[in-house]
This record gives sequence, structure tokens and C-alpha cells, in this order.
Amino acid sequence: MNEKHKKNQNRVTKKMRNRGLFVIACFFAFVVCIVYNMVNVQLVNYEEYKAKASSIQLRDTKISPKRGTIYDRNMKVLAQSATVWTVFVSPAESDEKQHARIAEKLEEILDADRERTLEKLKKTNSYYEIIEYKIDKPQADAIREWCQEEEISGVNLVEDYKRYYPYGSFAATILGFCGTDNQGLAGLESYYDEELTGVQGRVISAKNGWGLDMGYEYEELNAAQNGYSLVTTIDETIQHFLEKRLSAKVEEYNVQCRGVGIVMNVKTGEIYAMSTKPDFDPNEPFEIYDEDVKAAIEAITDDEEYNAAVSQARQTQWRNKAVSDLYEPGSVFKIVTAASALDSGAATVHTPFFCKGYVSVGGWNIGCNQRSGHGALTFEQALIQSCNPSFIDMGQRMGIQTFVDYFESFGLSEKTGIDLPGEQKSITYNAQTMNETSLASNSFGQTFKITPIQMITAVATAVNGGDLVTPHLVSKLVDEDGNTVKDLTPEPKRQVVSEEVSKLICGMLLENGTNYNARWSYVPGYRVGGKSGTSQKLDTAMDDDYIASYVGVAPCDDPEIAILIFFDEPRTYSYYGGNLSGPVVGDLMGEILPYLGVEPVYTDAEKANVSQHVNYVTGENVTDARVTLQRAGFNVKVVGSGNTVISQFPTNAMKVQKGSIVVLYTDPDTESVMVTMPDLVNKSASDAETTMRGLGLNVKFTGVSASSNDAVVISQTIPSGEKIPMGTIVEVNLTATGAFE
Repeated sequence: MNEKHKKNQNRVTKKMRNRGLFVIACFFAFVVCIVYNMVNVQLVNYEEYKAKASSIQLRDTKISPKRGTIYDRNMKVLAQSATVWTVFVSPAESDEKQHARIAEKLEEILDADRERTLEKLKKTNSYYEIIEYKIDKPQADAIREWCQEEEISGVNLVEDYKRYYPYGSFAATILGFCGTDNQGLAGLESYYDEELTGVQGRVISAKNGWGLDMGYEYEELNAAQNGYSLVTTIDETIQHFLEKRLSAKVEEYNVQCRGVGIVMNVKTGEIYAMSTKPDFDPNEPFEIYDEDVKAAIEAITDDEEYNAAVSQARQTQWRNKAVSDLYEPGSVFKIVTAASALDSGAATVHTPFFCKGYVSVGGWNIGCNQRSGHGALTFEQALIQSCNPSFIDMGQRMGIQTFVDYFESFGLSEKTGIDLPGEQKSITYNAQTMNETSLASNSFGQTFKITPIQMITAVATAVNGGDLVTPHLVSKLVDEDGNTVKDLTPEPKRQVVSEEVSKLICGMLLENGTNYNARWSYVPGYRVGGKSGTSQKLDTAMDDDYIASYVGVAPCDDPEIAILIFFDEPRTYSYYGGNLSGPVVGDLMGEILPYLGVEPVYTDAEKANVSQHVNYVTGENVTDARVTLQRAGFNVKVVGSGNTVISQFPTNAMKVQKGSIVVLYTDPDTESVMVTMPDLVNKSASDAETTMRGLGLNVKFTGVSASSNDAVVISQTIPSGEKIPMGTIVEVNLTATGAFE
């Protein structure tokens, strides 16, 4: 019995021990699970669970910062953020009975899809369901008024900002544009996006167990920090001058691949104006503005092809050719070769050259623009006559290594560093890849590719005393109060050529611009120098694909500005840079230099033909008025039999040359005397002037100087046969028959 009892007792004890061990094991497993979950929640997946807890306990509302303003150099607004509103519904706070009315009204005011709004209103645990972004004030006011009158709950408006460009397409490729999220997508908007954007703010609200807000005392506000503003180097007036002239000529010359213009301060690298035409309106950047391109795209039926064409058209109109397109600069580059040859000592102003019309290099005959040859030339004559063989000789005198060293020193082997996105790197030779033939072609501006901004920067270096500057568009960042946050003006990079060489180059360009092949940019009194360039596009299928360019510098005794004009594939009476781009540079110089306060210095010959304001003689006795005008150098035509001048044409607001006709009207009932506009095209400048004066019309010549013996008329602003009032000032464009490039 005892043995049996003992065995039973042992069996019970063992069973209890096993149960105990099982309980302990279960408890241990439970503890392990708890510890594991604690580690998982508090350490491994802490951020995830923290976010989940916050979403239950907190409501996070974002506050948009105001994007900084973009100003011109005189603090005129070029781009700014206008206040708009985002409409959202809060289903958790709305009355379900009002949902149908809300959806109907928002469709009426915003054209928001009714069914889509109703679906969002069904999310009864949500406080923030977006209905529409960036609505304007009239729509926002209409929603507020309706909600107040009808006692509607759960429809909310939060302030936001939309980018606005007050001048439309003005400076579009410089400014760029923003997307719907206010992120900069092109131009300065993209390059300085971080500085302009600012820092987003937040309102964090605590929620109770029912998911409702607990009141303002439980809110935390982190205010938005508005973005910094940009003060650019752009001058709004000069930009308008450039865009007006460039747009007109792109259309007149039927330019296939757009035109480019740059106005630059040669001493500082500040860009006063830059334009690529045609362009776009940054207020509606996704709209295609070239009507011919738009019509061609709309005719495409294949969806994939259509989408590709739309994308290509947009990219083209957004592209800033001044910094993003490469081209062979042609003879404008000869300024760089000439400065390099003089500075290196490979040539002097006394070095003689000889041109027989071509030169043989590496088995190739390379021709000159003067097929019969220029004969003997001085250094200055070689630059003025744009003689290819002479520049090949300069290149050979320097040799490959020296030529490449100067090419690189002028900054042509690297990006300029301009503060715009998309700047392309040039395609050039180095000392290892260049040979005798490529040295020859490089020396007169062919077989390498650079950007227009590189070319004008190199010209600035050649004429400003020899310093390589960094072209730039923004001078400083400012805060909301106008305080300077950061000065962004770059220092010159290095001196490339001596001041002496720079002065010599300026003198040669002035002589070229006054009396020789670059006289298309001549402006009386303003000492404008220039160089033309005409380069054939060797990578296209058409033989008549040329780039017509021209660079002007003024005033050449102390250069301030350079202007580069560039037409890519013109289809007109000529493709030479001098004929097409030169007059545009001259017209711009005639507007910009007086605006900048540059004082004219006239020669005796120029003084005789200088334009001046017409004297105001209305109300005066006819005899006295005639004497006043004649003493001022004007001719007078009296219409009527009265004794008092009751009106005059041109008026005192107009400037005309001495010798121009002023018509005086003396009878109230006398109508303007009308004359028929003659056809002046192909007439010499002197014949055109004689014809116009004989009809009582005034003429304003543009292009080459009217005093040039070979100046002929190529266009007139008023078509022949049109009836116009006597005394009208007609703009007549001249070219030189004997000029090249």
C-alpha cells in the first residue's frame, strides 16, 4: 500500500511539475511576445506607429509659403504670386443632408464633377478632401457667400498662391514658369527654385476620442516662411526694346528656327536683356503659341504621335537658344582670333597679310569671301575685310597649343556659369585632337560649336580691357522688407588679354562699324563698332541653311554694352549677318545708348544730319512760325490762307533730321494734304531722299549710313501706293551693295 501510494504520489508530483513547466513556458512565451511587440512598436517600427497614433490624435494642415517676387533691376515686378484659394470639404464636420446641395453648388461655381464630390463627402472620418486648387477671388467669394446664406457646414477655403506674370510673354525664356504645385520648371523660376519657394508652415490640431477638434488651445502653429525675392539685372525698358525689334525681324525674315538677342554690360557681365523669339506666355506655358505648329499638330490622328508632337512643340518654345543651343559662330569669332594673335605676340598691327582668294591647308583649298582675293592687307584691314586666309595665317602663326590656350582662356571650352538651367557645353577641339586643317577652320569661326552666351562673353572680354566676366541675370536676393540677404554679383574670373590689345580691337571694330563692312549698325554720335558673321549649318540637309549673326559694341572709346543678334535659318532676300542682324543692332543701339545716358559725340558731318525735336509753333503767326522753323534747319510747307498756325505735322513730340519738311495748317476746314507713297526699293539713299522731299514726305534711314556711296533701299515701312499725309516720317531701311557677311 505504501509502495502504491508512493507511486501515485510520484505520478501526481510529476504531472504537477509538467503542468508548472507548461505554465511557466506559456508565461515566458507571453512575456517574449510582449517584449517583442514592445521592441517592434517602440524601436523597430517606431516611426510607423508614431505616425498612426498621430493620425488618430492629431490633424496636420499645411500652410503654403508665398513664393518670392522676381524684379527687374529697377524693382519693377516681372513675376509675383497672386492670392488664390484651395476648396476642400470636411465630411466629418458636414451635415449629410446637405451633401447633394454642396455637390450641386460646387459644380455650378467651379465646374467640379458632382459625382466625384459626393464620393468624397461619403468619407465621414475625413476632415480634408480637396475639391479644386487655385481658384480666383470671385469664385472664392461666391462660395463663402453661399455657405453663409444657406448655413452650409463642411465646405472650407484655404489661402494659397498662384504665379502671375504681369507682362505676359515678356522675358519668358528668362523667367521660365511654375507648375501647379508652385515648383519652378524653367528659367530663373527653376534655377532659383529653392530660394524662391520658402518653407511650408503647419497647423497641428489635437482631436478627441470622437475625432473632433479640441479647440485653439490645443493647436500648434508653425508659420510658413515666405521665399526670398530676386533682383535681376534685366532692365524692363531695354528688354522691351529688344523684344520689339527681334520679333518684327523674325517675322519679316521668315526665320525658321527662331531668333536670339542678348544685351550685356561688357564690364560686369550683367544681362540687360535676353530674348528668344518666338516664345510663349508663362501664364499659360502649356499652350502652343506658334499657330502653324499648332495647326500641324491638330491634324495628327495617331494618339502617340500627337502626344510626342505636343511635347516637342512645348520643349521648343520653352528652350532658351541663347544658352541651350550650339552653333558655329562664323566671322564674329575673328574678334577672338585677332585679340589672341596680338596678345600672344604671334602678330602685330604692322604684320602684313596677303590674300589671293583662297589658301591650301592639309590638301584642302579654303576660300575667302572675296573670291578674287583681297591682295595685300594690314592687320586691321584683315579684320575689317573679314579675310579668311589672313586669319588662317594668324592661327598658323600662333600654332595649335597657343591657339587652344587662348580659346580656353576666353572661356569657350567650358560653360559660362550663367544662372539659368540648361546651359550647353561647347563642342571644341583640344591640343591633342586639333590638326592643321581644324586649326585653319577654327581660326575663322567654323568646325566648332559654342552657345550665343559664350560668344558675347568672349567679345566682352576682348573689348572690356581683357577681363573674362561671368554673365549673370540675378544681382541679389532680398527678403520681404527689401533687405539684401545675399549679393550674387560674381567677380571677374581672369585677365585674358592686355588692356592695350583690348583698345586696339575696339579701335578696329569702330573703324569697321563706321566706314566698312559693319556699318549696318552705325548710329551717329555713338561710336558703335561691330563685326558680322554668316555661318553655314553643315549638319542640315539644306544648302541654304545659314545663321546670320552680328555683334555690336559701344561706345568704342570706353565700351559699356555689347549686343548680339542671331537669326537661325532666315528665308529672305539675304542670309548675311551684316544685312539682316546688323541693322537690328544699330536700331537697338540708337534706343539703348540714349536711354542709358551715354552722351553722343558728333562729327561735323553728323551734326548736319542729327535728328532733333520739331519746334512747337501752333498758335503762332505764320510768318514767325516759318522763321522759327527755318532757323532750326527745317523746310516749311504752308497749307491754307489763314494768318495763324492751327496745327502742324510733324508735331513737337517727334524728332526728325534737319532739312525735313514741316507742314503748317492755317484754316480750320483744311484737311490734311494726302500724297501717294512711292516705291523706294532698290533706289540709292540719295535718290530716295530726293523723291521723298519732292512729295513733301520725310524719311528716316535705318541700316547703313545714308552717306555710304553704295547704300540702297531694301525696305520701307509704308507700302508703295498708300495715301499718307504730307509731312509723314517714313522709315526706310538701307543696305550696302558691296558688303559681305
